[in-house]
Amino acid sequence: TESSAEPTTTYEQAREELADVVRRLEAGGLTLEESLGLWERGEELARLCQHWLDRARERLAAATPDASPE
Repeated sequence: TESSAEPTTTYEQAREELADVVRRLEAGGLTLEESLGLWERGEELARLCQHWLDRARERLAAATPDASPE
């Protein structure tokens, strides 16, 4: 995936898939290769969720007038 490209997955989709990855890892019964693949996907999804949260924070900051007293 290109880090400069806008993600197509929504925050909610990424968060739900990440929760599923965590459930599968916690359930166990996976091979080492399967566990590593899920871990890597989880890391990717966590970065994607952080991207969406950062963007939302930036948009809120841009839309909120400076609240500091004069």
